[in-house]
Amino acid sequence: MTNTRTFLITGASSGLGRAFAEGALAAGHTVIGTVRKQADAKAFEAMRPGRSLARILDVTEDDAVFRTVDEIEATVGPIDVAIANAGYGHEGVFEESTMAELRAQFDVNVFGLVATVKAVLPHMRRRRRGHILGITSMAGLITVPGTSFYQGSKYAVEGILETVGKEAAPFGVHVTAVAPGSFRTDWAGRSMIRTERSIMDYDEVMNPVRDHRKAASGNQLGNPRRAAEAILKIIDAPNPPAHLLLGSDALRLVTTGRAAVDKDIQDWADLSRSTDFADGAQLPG
Repeated sequence: MTNTRTFLITGASSGLGRAFAEGALAAGHTVIGTVRKQADAKAFEAMRPGRSLARILDVTEDDAVFRTVDEIEATVGPIDVAIANAGYGHEGVFEESTMAELRAQFDVNVFGLVATVKAVLPHMRRRRRGHILGITSMAGLITVPGTSFYQGSKYAVEGILETVGKEAAPFGVHVTAVAPGSFRTDWAGRSMIRTERSIMDYDEVMNPVRDHRKAASGNQLGNPRRAAEAILKIIDAPNPPAHLLLGSDALRLVTTGRAAVDKDIQDWADLSRSTDFADGAQLPG
């Protein structure tokens, strides 16, 4: 393979992060994967000695993220592809979930991702090339009961990444928000924080959702290996997407959810227009 690249993947010890790393390594690329534990670092480096390189990193420590990226650039070489994957799920009724749980969710899923993107972007901008991928979720484009904090974090990431993509495009840097559906990982298992139920009024809406998610864990439709193959395809594309859904469930649910939003917009269009000044300035667009 001639067009080899250097990847940085956060949260690479398990789940989709691990699958992305395995796919990139199998394709001949070099991968630096961030993990939280020394044992995970040792296991990661054993995957493809010399090309699978581990760094121990907590993405919620901003300074450590910047130091790690700068060190990689100085010792390993330019980062061509950065996949900001580190994150976790939180499940809980909004009214039952705590502010501390919300802050912790955003600290990893939003601020950790933003720190990673901010750390790699200056290097890519100066080189006038690079691809940043942020792993969001179909939950960043639709909503379902019981995951408001998680979905709020992913909606935030979708908006941030789309905006960064428009800012970075003139410098040859691509940005893609990757929104997976349900994949056969431990996201709904050990990687999910669940708030204890306490308000009976929500039993009818929440209990079936929680029971279904637990029952489906380990039998999800999405294949992590195929997700990795999809990522490799878009980094080779001359015009990669700003948004990429992974999984037929994501495609179906997001299409349906966005159609409902479009219907609200159209149904209330006259009321939306009614709030203008009659003689207001008309701006382009």
